[in-house]
Amino acid sequence: MNIALIAHDKKKNDLIQFTLAYKGILEKHKLYATGTTGFKVSEATGLNIHRFQSGPLGGDQEIGACIANNAMDMVIFFRDPLTAQPHEPDVTALIRLCDVYAVPLATNMGTAEILIHGLERGDMTWRSIVNDKEIDDDYGKE
Repeated sequence: MNIALIAHDKKKNDLIQFTLAYKGILEKHKLYATGTTGFKVSEATGLNIHRFQSGPLGGDQEIGACIANNAMDMVIFFRDPLTAQPHEPDVTALIRLCDVYAVPLATNMGTAEILIHGLERGDMTWRSIVNDKEIDDDYGKE
């Protein structure tokens, strides 16, 4: 499965803790992230992560394009609901695309844990029915 990892600045440490806790599950899948988040998670966990641009520079939109092209199976996006984000329209568009294309989306630790346990149990196999695309490894920023 293709899984996107995104976190606002004040939530990056939470995402790092989450990925450390579930590294054994996540390492079995293809991971993608916005720039800074991907760097920090990869550095802390050793996980192989394809990095797009940082969120404010278009990384959210790059992940949104993957969703619209049916090349993303799950999004884990630890949002900071208490801090205004300069790229909030991009965040809203990403969430809308997850709804439009029925891509499971977790915006907090509780929901992310439910999704990751479902992934481990095989509850996401329905995505293989609609997922016939892969992300070109040369796409985006390494």
